[in-house]
Amino acid sequence: MSGYLETKNLSVGYHGKPLIEDVSLCVQRGKIVTLIGPNGSGKSTILKTVIGQLPELSGTVYLDGETMCSRSRNDVARRMAILMTARVEPELMTCRDVVSSGRYPYTGRLGVLRDEDKKIVEQSLSQVDALAFADAPFSAVSDGQRQRILLARALCQQPQLIVLDEPTSFLDIRYKLELLSVLKRMVRENDLAVLLSLHELDLARRISDTVICVAGDRIDRVGLPAEIFTSDYIAKIYHMEPGKYDPCFDSLEFVPGGAK
Repeated sequence: MSGYLETKNLSVGYHGKPLIEDVSLCVQRGKIVTLIGPNGSGKSTILKTVIGQLPELSGTVYLDGETMCSRSRNDVARRMAILMTARVEPELMTCRDVVSSGRYPYTGRLGVLRDEDKKIVEQSLSQVDALAFADAPFSAVSDGQRQRILLARALCQQPQLIVLDEPTSFLDIRYKLELLSVLKRMVRENDLAVLLSLHELDLARRISDTVICVAGDRIDRVGLPAEIFTSDYIAKIYHMEPGKYDPCFDSLEFVPGGAK
């Protein structure tokens, strides 16, 4: 089955030197595909190539059946929203202002919001449960609230695809769970396609429909969470050598109810 986002024979890397070759992704509407792997394994490189921040070394990225390079920047922005790891620090902007900037692909250079645009801004704030602090300065809210605002900004673009690079970084466990719960609900309600990377394996197991394991020089395995999150495989991909850890961790297993 074809996906809303697909890559074929994709090689990614820097300065013309491949890091990972033959990257094949397929992200369908209504599904969450998650990249996992050790730090420095290439997850962010894959995402940056998919969204066009890095050039493809070879191969092709398809968005809704057409190559990314054949679409205008504005056309891509109406179909794909991006939430990357770098912190956003807009000056003198309220949370509502930040969310409103998601309408720029539709408002033109002047950025004047029509009544329809304002309605979409309010709907987006409501979907991420952010109306209560919408008028607060963006610089004054918590990291968890900021991530929800950035998610609302992505929603405001009315995309069919959202790409997120480690969206739970800097967040405590409460805000991690809240953010991913909102994201899961958005996928159901808006029939979104989602591609993201995560460090937290138990959260990745819970939220993902498909998991892609990045091993530094290759895509090592693609499968359902139940197929990926076994003690033996996780130990292998994260290079967890026997004897280097306290025996109390030896019995950790990924099971449907969580780690035990």
